[in-house]
Amino acid sequence: MDILKDLFYTKDHEWARIEGNSAYVGITEYAAHSLGDITFVELPKPGEALKQESYCATVESVKAASEVYAPFSGKVISVNSQLSSNPELVNQSPYDKGYFFLMELSDPAEKARLMDAESYRKYTEGLSK
Repeated sequence: MDILKDLFYTKDHEWARIEGNSAYVGITEYAAHSLGDITFVELPKPGEALKQESYCATVESVKAASEVYAPFSGKVISVNSQLSSNPELVNQSPYDKGYFFLMELSDPAEKARLMDAESYRKYTEGLSK
């Protein structure tokens, strides 16, 4: 299972890649693998204001539907429109082509509430036991 070092992670298995004052957001490979084949993704609307840890998207698979939570507070800049016709990109490339949206961060200091790669690795290992 890939856990990339340059990302930040939540306990709900979202990831964020910070670039300046914005961040790309998606779900981790761990989450995508746990869900199975992704069949549908409902994304937030561009311009929508998000609050850290609040519901912002839904992902559905052959196994279940799961809520996705914002890793940061801020505003949605754009969404990955490819997911509407190709939701399987989340399974195939969760950290690249399967990202959910790009957001502008209103409080980059919220990063202190997220896990780095090593912390997330230990967290997921604990879930597997």
